[in-house]
Amino acid sequence: MPPASSSSSSGAPASKGFPAAEDPAAAAPAGSAAAGTAVLDPAERPERAEAPLVLDTEPPRTLRFRDHFALWMNLGVSLIGFSTAATVLGAPGSELSLAAAVTAIVVGTAVGTAMLGVAALIGARTGAPAMASLRGLFGTRLSYLPTVLNIVQCVGWGVFELLTISAGAQTVAHTTGYRWLFVLLAGALTTALTIWPLGSIAVLRRFVAGAVAVAMVYLTVQLGRQGVPDPGAGNWHGFLGATDAMIAVSISFVPLAADYTRHSRTPRSAFWGSFSGYTIAQVWCYVLGLMALLQSGGDPNRIFDSFLGVWAGWLFLLVLVVRETDQSFANVYSTAMSVQNLLPKVDRRVLSGAIGLLTTVLALQIDEFTDSYYSFLGLIGSVFVPLLAVLAVDFFLGAGRRGWNLSEDAPSRWTMLLPWVLGFAVYQFIAPTKVAGWWTDFWTSAQEALHFTPQEWTSASLFAFLVPALATWALTPLTRRTAR
Repeated sequence: MPPASSSSSSGAPASKGFPAAEDPAAAAPAGSAAAGTAVLDPAERPERAEAPLVLDTEPPRTLRFRDHFALWMNLGVSLIGFSTAATVLGAPGSELSLAAAVTAIVVGTAVGTAMLGVAALIGARTGAPAMASLRGLFGTRLSYLPTVLNIVQCVGWGVFELLTISAGAQTVAHTTGYRWLFVLLAGALTTALTIWPLGSIAVLRRFVAGAVAVAMVYLTVQLGRQGVPDPGAGNWHGFLGATDAMIAVSISFVPLAADYTRHSRTPRSAFWGSFSGYTIAQVWCYVLGLMALLQSGGDPNRIFDSFLGVWAGWLFLLVLVVRETDQSFANVYSTAMSVQNLLPKVDRRVLSGAIGLLTTVLALQIDEFTDSYYSFLGLIGSVFVPLLAVLAVDFFLGAGRRGWNLSEDAPSRWTMLLPWVLGFAVYQFIAPTKVAGWWTDFWTSAQEALHFTPQEWTSASLFAFLVPALATWALTPLTRRTAR
């Protein structure tokens, strides 16, 4: 990949390999690895410019705050979010109070989305897709490891989203048949969106975001008029566990964020657009799901019945079902972006089409996700919490201050694997993923050997972020010298 300009008008070094966002405020703060790099005037770029076809092409900087806000607001609303509100409320018989559950949703979302905003900011600064930006952290060859994990994760969640859309469509149509048809329609629409990603974001902003907001307002008002029972009045036990669950949900988009914010006109709009849009939407989504859950007797399988029970509820639920394709779009497109880190010269349209077809075929073959595969995806997801910590500290305080090397020949930085692995171990030590008996037994034995019992305050997400962040900071003097 040809290196970007090595200097700027401000004198701040720039990253090699990708052009930077043109933002006066980006040149001064720490982490200005890409600040000030010579790029075209945004006014000279056509508003309808599309994402580059290959990795070494300058990304058009067309997305503003309103585009980021609309994209992340849509991604923050999810059919899965409605149904998983039960994980926040707690097990039957020990439910959180309504006040505690809502507070956990707000606090957990805000903390997790702040981390998402950091990933979005780095994407806007470097101009690189999410996995390609890891070339600066690990070197090109070592970046392939998290890239492969992200590909597996995104394909898995893409399939899961198609199944969710199909199930939602069946609910609206009051049928248990035609699953294959709904999967095919959702897969075709998803693939079309990935072929024109920036155009799809424009459609989301101009048309879909408003329709989703109307549907959410209508369902909130209608469910609110029916009253919401408080199942665990006064109970705050399990509050931090619920908060941790919400942090994990927000962080799930961290490995995808830069794939979109690399097209941001300014880093500031990328951060605040993603943070505000996603925070508002996810809080609203989970609170609405909580209301529907409580009105359905605490049965997560009957949540959508609460929506259908209000007048014209089917119409507004249909809006949310169709809108769910932006979730599958994000997963499929980010899979293509991840593959391009491995195959930088392959046309993203070919990759998007092939991956869209793959997820559709897999969704047709799978009736539903098994608990073991869902846990497997959770295991992969847990690697990205400590990865973000290492990424952020090195970008703002370490080698990124002088400019990351994001080119195809970026040298391996083996030292940076240490805090990442440490953070993953901390996460699994506190909250072992139940992916297999031997895996859970290993970490449970480690807890027993160290006489450790997880407490309500031991948040796996937060500790798995803080520990590798401190470790990376401690290694900063060494990594600064060996980065180039």
